[in-house]
Amino acid sequence: MHAADLLTNRSRLTPDREALLFLDTGERFTYGELNARANRAANYMRALGVQPGDRVSILAQNSVVYLDLFYGLAKIGAIFAPLNWRLTAAELTYIVNDCEPAVLICSAEFSDVLEAMRPEILVEHLVSLEGANIPGAESYEEGVTAARPIEPEQPPLDGDTPYCILYTSGTTGKPKGAVLPHRQILWNCINTVVSWGLSENDVTPVLTPMFHAGGLFAFLTPLFYIGGRVLLARGFDAETSLRAIVEERCTVILGVPTLFQMWLDTTYFDEADFSHVHFFISGGAPLPVPLVKAWRAQKDVVFRQGYGLTEVGPNCFSMTDAESFVKVGSVGKPIFHSEMRLLNPETGLGVPVGETGELLIKGPHVCLGYWRNPEATAGSLRDGWFHTGDMARVDEDGFYTIAGRFKDMIISGGENIYAAEVETVFRDHPAVQEAALIGVPDEKWGEVGLMVVVLKPGQTASEAELREFCYTRLARYKAPKRVEFVDSLPYSPYGKVMKQELVKQYG
Repeated sequence: MHAADLLTNRSRLTPDREALLFLDTGERFTYGELNARANRAANYMRALGVQPGDRVSILAQNSVVYLDLFYGLAKIGAIFAPLNWRLTAAELTYIVNDCEPAVLICSAEFSDVLEAMRPEILVEHLVSLEGANIPGAESYEEGVTAARPIEPEQPPLDGDTPYCILYTSGTTGKPKGAVLPHRQILWNCINTVVSWGLSENDVTPVLTPMFHAGGLFAFLTPLFYIGGRVLLARGFDAETSLRAIVEERCTVILGVPTLFQMWLDTTYFDEADFSHVHFFISGGAPLPVPLVKAWRAQKDVVFRQGYGLTEVGPNCFSMTDAESFVKVGSVGKPIFHSEMRLLNPETGLGVPVGETGELLIKGPHVCLGYWRNPEATAGSLRDGWFHTGDMARVDEDGFYTIAGRFKDMIISGGENIYAAEVETVFRDHPAVQEAALIGVPDEKWGEVGLMVVVLKPGQTASEAELREFCYTRLARYKAPKRVEFVDSLPYSPYGKVMKQELVKQYG
């Protein structure tokens, strides 16, 4: 069973039902119109020579084009590989050379980034979007307009056919491409609908980037599966998005803790009427309990905390409305078609109720592994179980609570920041001898990076200088917000930096 017909079948059932409102232009699209666009995109890509298994990438902010490609490429067996526009040209170059897209589509706002990448990448077809001035590229709009809106002929597909590749930062400093098969896309829809109680009457905003699993899969694909309605925004503005949630009477709303804090701080929040909202759900980072209490105190809303990963889908747990009030801090019980285990990461043995262990997940919603990275795949996928690297505990009622991250990672504003990647950049500075990144609490972002640095003897460097150096190598959100200088780092007898000691001192 594959997922290439998801939009086709929904369009067949409810072609005239409104599916999407693009907030930036006010355009509204029915399911029939979205499916016709996806067909045109599929036929256009095939005219360019895209074959089953070929990758197609896009470097652009949220737009309806993401849906053209996401659903259209699946119809011809090609693989959607969107690019994180927050990354630098150097970071994007690595990803493009790793996944080797046959087509790269770029919007005007990132044409300069693409120009910086071009000497280092080899892509057969460059396609401009929204009038981007890209030498030698053809226009996406002209290509899809000329293409036929009929269903393309499908190649042989099954559940394990790759559907998309989403890149996640790696603890070794290099991004890894999680290969999501057709069955994962389909079963995420099924699991979310049956576990979260979604219906065709639900309406949701998509405010997070669509190169992320959260933007594509948390609500968008499950609601399109069931026939609901989606509001799509190019970027995020706190007050504009909050007004849209109220005016369009959204019923289920996903955000990261940073978004919920920003909404709470808007001048519009006090007058906002959320009587039409079934529930709010936070994901991407640990949800501060005081933030939940502030929302409930002022608006008396249902507020849940979610958990997921790119590799296993963004929606791995669920709870009822009533349970969300008594199990604050918990992510709930495992979704319908899924298995969970908690193991001691050192012994590999199960842990008792109430004790912390590494979370393992198994089910049809688990990825195939990592693109061209058998070592990372073998390290994470064993006997069908995905080792998340996250620590959790389960109580006597079967509710899970995420206790921390086994992998050395910081989550800031919903973005994953792996310490090894940032530390490597700092150590490349000629004045730096050692560097250790830790996460410290932050009211706005939930958590931010603090880099503890040991300078080389006789060398000098300022905090501003080191942060500017980092900006040239990595996306700005990965750069630490603070830098502290010390004479030495605390090491264990095994030669590892004892970051808990740094957390005690600075966190």
